[in-house]
Amino acid sequence: MNLSKVLSLVFFVVAIGLGYLLWKGVDDVVEDEKRIALVEAAIIEKLQMLRDAELAFQASNGRYAENWNELKSFIQNGKIWLIQRKETTKVLDYGAEEVTVTFDTLGSVPVIDSLFNERKYPDFKLDGLAVVPGSGGKQFEFFADKVERNEYEVSVFEIRDPAPINPARRLNNNEKALKVGSRTDASTEGNWK
Repeated sequence: MNLSKVLSLVFFVVAIGLGYLLWKGVDDVVEDEKRIALVEAAIIEKLQMLRDAELAFQASNGRYAENWNELKSFIQNGKIWLIQRKETTKVLDYGAEEVTVTFDTLGSVPVIDSLFNERKYPDFKLDGLAVVPGSGGKQFEFFADKVERNEYEVSVFEIRDPAPINPARRLNNNEKALKVGSRTDASTEGNWK
């Protein structure tokens, strides 16, 4: 066998090896991005559920829950009151209108049945609600306080992922970690939008 055939065969094998490594590298990146997207979708769903529970807690208590145990107890034992609002308008003799608003309490439903019923969340497990998906058992960080805005005190809360799986979210001390609410503003929005 002459030298040119041997070199051609070696280059051919090297080219196949490099082609495989290139394909494998691209495939690994795509699979990793898919995995991150799936985990982040699960985290967002839990953050939305926790936001709903915080809003119900605030409506019942006038403030947000400061930690998971307080919120968990509310979800297990709390009630959401069903209130009917009636408005009647009466026209007075001189043409003005008088509006009377009355509220009637119709009853209550348990928080867990109202927010996390089986139709909406068939596999709901309360003990797992505070656990961040894909984190190996870490829990979301909870924060609640009151801040002053335009001479008024407003309640604020924030629930965030303490250890983001996405490398882009870990930059600057997890600055872009998935979260709902805000420590400084009366916002209940998530930062994934």
